Amino acid sequence: MKTEKIDFAQLSATQPIGIFDSGVGGLTVAKEIKRLMPQENLIYFGDTKHLPYGDKSKEAIIEYSVKIAKFLLEKNCKAIVIACNSATANALKEVVEVVNNQALVFDVINPVAEKVAFEIHTNVGVIATKATINSGLYRKSIRKHNKFIKVDELATPLLVPAIEEGFKNHAITHSIIYHYLSNQKLKNIETLILGCTHYPLLIDEIRQYYGNRVRVIDSPNIVANQVRHSLEKRHLLNEQNPQPTYDFYLSDITKNFEKISKKFFGKAIELQSQVL
Repeated sequence: MKTEKIDFAQLSATQPIGIFDSGVGGLTVAKEIKRLMPQENLIYFGDTKHLPYGDKSKEAIIEYSVKIAKFLLEKNCKAIVIACNSATANALKEVVEVVNNQALVFDVINPVAEKVAFEIHTNVGVIATKATINSGLYRKSIRKHNKFIKVDELATPLLVPAIEEGFKNHAITHSIIYHYLSNQKLKNIETLILGCTHYPLLIDEIRQYYGNRVRVIDSPNIVANQVRHSLEKRHLLNEQNPQPTYDFYLSDITKNFEKISKKFFGKAIELQSQVL
C-alpha cells in the first residue's frame, strides 16, 4: 500500500509495529520483520476466534479487520501490517480509512504483485483462500503493472485449517498439496505465489512437489523488506533498542499458535487473550 505522499512527522521510531492475521499465518511475516528489524517492538493480533477468514463474507472480514486496526492504534503502533491476504483483499480500503494517516499501513498483496510484475515472469500461479481468489486482487495488481503476464488463480481452502490444526510434514498436508497443485489451472505456471500467509509454513513441502520446475515466491520476505524500506525512508526505524518487546494478543488461545509462536520467537512468549 503506497503512503509516499503522506507526512508521518507525528510518529516516533520507538513506537511498535502492529501485525494482524486470522491465526498463525501472520507469524511468517512477523518472523521476517523481526529478522530484518531486530530492534523493533512488535504487537501481534491473531483473530483465532474467527479463523479462517477465507470462507467468511466480505462484510465480516471488514468488521474484524477494522476492529483489530483500531485496537492496534490504541496500542500506539507506528505501522500496521495486514498480514492476511483475505483481509487485504476484502478490507484494505476500510483499514486505511479507519487508520486515517495515524500510522503507516502495509498489506501482503501489493508488494508481492509489484515485485513479480517487474521480474521475468510470463505465467504466474496464485493459490489462496476463497475470499482472496474471489476478489481477483492478485491478478488485477500484477496486470496493472504488467499486462503481458498470465495469472492463473486457484482457491485452496483446505490448507489453512490443516495448518491451524498443526499438520505439517504430514500425510494429510502432502495429500492436500498434491490435490491442489496437480489441478489443470496450474499446469503451465513457472512461478507460484503463496497467496496466504499461512502457506509459507508448508513452503518446503510445496517446493518438494515441484522440484526445480516452478519458482515459489517468498512473500513474507518481500513484505518485510518493504516495511523496512518505508520506515528507514521516514527515519522511523528503531535502531537503538537492544531489548525489543513482543506482545501477542489472541481472540482465542490455541495450542498450535502457542507452539509456532514459541518456535519463531522463543520460549519466553506470553499469549494474552483479547476479545474485541
